[in-house]
Amino acid sequence: MEPFTTFKAIAVPIDIPNCDTDQIIPVRFVRMAQDDPDYPKFFLHDLRFNDDGSEKDFIFNRAPFSDAKILVTDVNWGCGSSRENAVYTMAANGIRSVIAPSIADIHYNNCKKNGVVPVILEESVCVSLRRQLHDSPGAEIAVDLEIQKVTGPDGSTFSFDIDPFDKHRLLKGLDDISLTLEYAGAIEDFEARHENVSGWMY
Repeated sequence: MEPFTTFKAIAVPIDIPNCDTDQIIPVRFVRMAQDDPDYPKFFLHDLRFNDDGSEKDFIFNRAPFSDAKILVTDVNWGCGSSRENAVYTMAANGIRSVIAPSIADIHYNNCKKNGVVPVILEESVCVSLRRQLHDSPGAEIAVDLEIQKVTGPDGSTFSFDIDPFDKHRLLKGLDDISLTLEYAGAIEDFEARHENVSGWMY
C-alpha cells in the first residue's frame, strides 16, 4: 500500500446522495480480478457507460474530471453492501481520498485499509467544495494527513478527524499484512518462549 502524507490532485464532484456500493461497482463485476485491464471502468460503471459500452454524459467521463484522484461527494457515500471491491475500483482509478459529509461505516473502514483517506467535513463545506469544482473544472484539492487538513480550490482550509491508529497505518502505507509484520520480532520471541514453556506441544 502506498503511504499517504500530503496529496494534491484534481477533484471531481459527485452530486449523488446515498450513492451505494452497487453504484460504485455493480455486483456483476465483483468476481473480476483486480489485474483485469478493464477494472478501472467498473467504477460507477452503469452511471458512466451504456449497454453497448459507449460513454454516457457523466461527469467522471469528462475531461479534466476524468483525471480526478479525489472525490467530493454527497451524503452517505458508500452505503449498502459491504463489498470491499468498491474501494478496489476507486484505487484502480488512482483515487486516494474521498471527501463527504458522511460515509457508510464499513466503506469508511475499507477505504482506510486500502490506502484511500476518507475525510468527513460539514455538509455545507462539501456543498461549497463541489460548487467550486463545478465552476472551475480541473481545480485541485489538497489533503494533508499529517496535520489533518483539507485545502479547497479557493485556499480555504478545513480540519478533519481520523483515528490515530488509522492515521499511522495510512502514513506508513501499512495494509493488514504489513501491519502484522511490524511485530514479526515480537511474534518470533513469543514463539521461542512458548516452545520453551510448552515443549510437550512440539
